[in-house]
This record gives sequence, C-alpha cells and structure tokens, in this order.
Amino acid sequence: MKRIAIGLLTLICSVWMMSSAMADPITGKRYDQQYRPPLSYSNADVRGQDFSGQPLRFAEFTNANLTDANFSNADLSGAAMSASNMTETNLHGANLQQAMVDQVPMVRVDLSDANLTDAMLLRSAFLDVNITGADFTGAILDRAQIRELCQVAQGTNSKTGADTRKSLGCPS
Repeated sequence: MKRIAIGLLTLICSVWMMSSAMADPITGKRYDQQYRPPLSYSNADVRGQDFSGQPLRFAEFTNANLTDANFSNADLSGAAMSASNMTETNLHGANLQQAMVDQVPMVRVDLSDANLTDAMLLRSAFLDVNITGADFTGAILDRAQIRELCQVAQGTNSKTGADTRKSLGCPS
C-alpha cells in the first residue's frame, strides 16, 4: 500500500513539474497558448479578402495572389510576401517592419502611411503606387527603386513621424 501511495505521489509531482515547466513564469500561460506558428497563405489565392487590422506577424504569403486584398492597418511585421502578386492591394497604415516583400510586382498598391522600416524590398517593382507618408527607414532597396520612388515620395508617417523622402534618402 505504501508503494502505491509513493508511486501515485511521484506521478502527481511529475505531472505538476512538467506542466509548470511548460508555462511562462511571467504570464503563467503555457507556451503553446502564447506562441503559435505563423499563419501560412503561401501559394494561396486570397484576392479580395479582408485582412484589415489583423495581427499577422510572421505570416507567410509567398507566391500568393494578393490582388485586391485589404491589409489596411494590419500588423504584418516580419511577414514573408516574396514573389507574390500585388495588384490594387491595400496596405494603407500597415506595419511591414522587417517584412520580406522582395520580387513582388506592386501595381496600383496603396502603401500610404505604411511602416516599411527595415523591410526587404529588393527586385520589387512599384508601378503607380501611393507611398504618401510611408516610412522606408532602413528598408533594403536598390538605387533604381529609390530613384523611382523619390519621384512620388511625399508626406510624413503618422505613427513613426518619419518624412517619406528622408526615409528613402531622396535628394532635396
């Protein structure tokens, strides 16, 4: 009887220790309740979908059709949008800090007031885009992209306070 009681006590203690080890000591929540893997829309056709205001940190939209999708005021920080199609996509006020938006043809895309700080934008094309108030501080762009964007750059980002022209390094 004593052996059973000790075994049961050992089992209860083990379960308690394992559940405690899986919890964040600060929040008390289990890690799997706090840190979910990123959403993946890679190779998806999400044209016309409304993602406005949604938390999409580290979401994957690679090789996706993002035509006419609405990402206004969405948190896309760290998102991967490489090689996707963006035509008439709404990214007004979106947080794209450290996002990978490389090799993307952007046609009539609204990037007004977007935060593109430290974003990777190499080999993306900007055709008839609205970048009024966009913040490109630290964004990775090539010289041809910067020259092209400087032709239409104006305004100040409402969240970061950065001047669009200065964040691109446009000549005065």
